[in-house]
This record gives sequence, C-alpha cells and structure tokens, in this order.
Amino acid sequence: MKFLRFLSQHGTSYGFKEGETVLEIHENDYLSPEPEVIGEHKLPDVKILPPVEPSKVVCVGLNYRDHAAELGMEIPEEPVIFLKPPTAVTGHLDSIVYPEMSSEVDYEVELAAVISRRARKVKREDADEFIAGYTVLNDVTARDLQRRDGQWTRAKSFDTFCPMGPFIETSVDPHVLDISLELNGEIRQSSNTSNMIFQVPELLEFISHIMTLEPGDVIATGTPPGVGQMMPGDRVRAMIEGVGVLENRVVG
Repeated sequence: MKFLRFLSQHGTSYGFKEGETVLEIHENDYLSPEPEVIGEHKLPDVKILPPVEPSKVVCVGLNYRDHAAELGMEIPEEPVIFLKPPTAVTGHLDSIVYPEMSSEVDYEVELAAVISRRARKVKREDADEFIAGYTVLNDVTARDLQRRDGQWTRAKSFDTFCPMGPFIETSVDPHVLDISLELNGEIRQSSNTSNMIFQVPELLEFISHIMTLEPGDVIATGTPPGVGQMMPGDRVRAMIEGVGVLENRVVG
C-alpha cells in the first residue's frame, strides 16, 4: 500500500492511494495493514505533505558500489553516517531553496526506510519488525560548503534540503529496485538498489546500536552514481521503482 499525509479542509489528514484516488483514514490507522476508510479525495485535488515528521533523518554516505567506483574510492568497512535535521524536510512538489551562501548545490536520489516503532539495539534479522515501509528522498547538498567545512552538517542541513515522499510503500523488496533521477527531463542518475554495500537490515542494526530511532524517523540509504549540480529554475524528479516519483523545483 502507498500511504500519504495530505492537507484537507480539516488540516493534516492521512490516507492511502488507490489509482488516482486518496482514501482518507484515521491517524491511528496510518501505516496499518487494514485501515478504516472514512473519506475519499481525488489525488490531484489534495496537497501532499511529507509522509512523516521525523525527529531525525539518518543518512548513509558512499553506500553504492557503482558510486564508489565512480569516485575511485575504496568500499567502506562500516557505514558512514550523518544527520539531517527535521527542519530540512519538505514534500513532493515543494520548492528546494538555493541558499545564498552556496554556489554548488547537488541532488542525490536515495531510498529511505521509515521506522515504525522505537528501535534500540535491533538485530538485523529482526529489521522488518521496525520498518513501516519505504519512500523516495533527495539528499540535497551544498557541495562547496561540504568541501570547505571538512564535515557535513552545514552542507546538508539547510531548510528544504531533504525532500521526501510522496508516499510510503509498505510492500516492496528494498534491495531489487531501479533508482534514478532526472534533471529537467534528462536522466542523471540510474542504478539499482542491489548495488548497495550495506543493506537495510545491516544499516538498522548499526544505527540503532548508536542512537535510538523513534517512530517516523528515516534512514536514507545512500545515493548511486551521477550526482551533480542543480540551479534555480531546474526541475528534479527522483524515482524509485514501485515506491514513487518525488518532484521538486529549485528556486533562488
């Protein structure tokens, strides 16, 4: 099922997608396998919100073999992680704001796992019990600031630098999915999640032994080759097979 949060006349609402229809459900039924339908909307008529409001977004660097090869870098022995703040999160069709202090802003399409319940010191074989589903994420990065600072917090943390959505897909194998990104209609990134170095259960085990993950938190699993720059006026479409298409426009 493809779950989503959206705006209705009652404020923030919850539902799941069937074709071009959004079936509204109670908040308590969000991500439930058998939600009670309480309303119906046409998908083009609703404003889609980010699918969750995470307390943190945990991102993984250099997690695709083909990306490591592209960069001429060795395969890491353990996951390299960093954080994006919740204030960076924005939704499908929202704008990515190009910050004044940067002149080199990059796109990075990623598969993101959404946490379903509090996760602390989880074993990889139990990972499915803690993952609600998957969504599309764009790990927007001010690359010049990343190089200048020598660490990644400023470069990754601007408001709007974490578009995600539109949906959470609950029934998909995360390790066999085509993943790609278009910039102004041209394919710039194209790979498959089978190229991940560390798969989702390994990442959840590693991260949850460092920090407690709360319901709605997100693990962004890394980006494939082809990362490059965006400019104001550009249209970016991040796409993952079976999960969804996340579209945003860059503004100055």
